[in-house]
Order: sequence, then C-alpha cells, then structure tokens
Amino acid sequence: MITVAIAEDHQSLMDGINLLLKYKEGITIVGMANDGEALLEVVRNKRPEVVLTDIKMPKIDGIAVTKLIKKEFPETKVIAFTMFNQQEAITQMIAAGASGYLLKNSPLEEVLNAINAVSEGNTFFDSAIDLSFLNDDSDTSSKKPVLSKSEREILRYIGQGKSSSEIASLRFTAVSTVEKHRKNMIHKLGLSGKGELLRYALDRKYDF
Repeated sequence: MITVAIAEDHQSLMDGINLLLKYKEGITIVGMANDGEALLEVVRNKRPEVVLTDIKMPKIDGIAVTKLIKKEFPETKVIAFTMFNQQEAITQMIAAGASGYLLKNSPLEEVLNAINAVSEGNTFFDSAIDLSFLNDDSDTSSKKPVLSKSEREILRYIGQGKSSSEIASLRFTAVSTVEKHRKNMIHKLGLSGKGELLRYALDRKYDF
C-alpha cells in the first residue's frame, strides 16, 4: 500500500484529487494540506511514502517545502503537481529533490503512474514537459569519473526518465543488471541515491 499526502491551496481541486485517488487500489491518502507549513506537519506526523504538492502555496512554497522534506525524510518521494511548465520551476524542483513533475491537466492515469513510479524509486515527468533545456551544461572543466559504455548508455536512458524495467527492455537485459549498473554509477560518482543520479544525468551532455 502506497501512502500519499497531498498539498494544494485550492480546496476544491484538492478534494477532487482526493476523490479520484481514494478508491484506487494500492493507494491510501494519509493527509491533505492547504499550505507548505501544514504539509510539513503532515509529513512529520504521517510519514507518507509519496507527497503530491503544488509549487505556489502560502506560508512555504512547494520548492522550499520539498527541500525541507528531503532533508528530514530523504526516503520520501515528492512529485510536483502544478500549472507551471516553466524551465526555472522544473529545474528548481529537481534541484530540491523532487522525483516527479506533473501538470495539473494530466489525466488521472498519469497521476497514478507517477505515484507508482516514484514509490519504486524511479522518476516520472509529464509527457508534455520538454526536458531538453536541462542538457545545456556550460561547465566543461569539471572532472567526470570514467563510466563504462553500458553505464553511459543507461545514464542516457535515466536522463530520459525511463524506469529500470524500461531500460532493461530497451537493452534486452535483466532488470537486476540495470539496477547493478545504477548502484555502480552511484558509487563511482559519489552520489547518495537514484534521485541524485537523475540530476547528474540531466546536468550533463549525454546526447539525449
């Protein structure tokens, strides 16, 4: 059972999301909040696995509260659920530690897919979002650890937001093999987890 908390400053929209999700098998809504401060309290008290949060909220905005949540509860997965499709907002949410980014006009199926994906340790981005701008890295002076050809290929797929099972299918290999490569890259690059591996992939040019 995936436990979920929802934060949205428009009560009617939050009620609608709750209504759509509450009867879905495998998902339990453990808390709702109208602002970032209240969301932080929900997370502290209920410890949800996944947080679905708006970006523009009273008291503490979605970017700031994501940073706070990830600092206190690094295992909690955060999905941005917003109307903003601007590059700055997407970049800031990823930097804050978000594992997913959805637009509010997304169909219910996309919301469910996002929750399931991030709960399994993967990432999920709305298909309407163009992430190509994140590939522009002007800092070419930083040293990058040597990755194998297979690791570089998997890193490209990670940058495209693909799950381990999708990567395994594309490479005609076992999911366990992809997971092993993920762990090796995290170790080589000195990262703390899959979220940081995604940000590493997005921050560098791997022609995806």
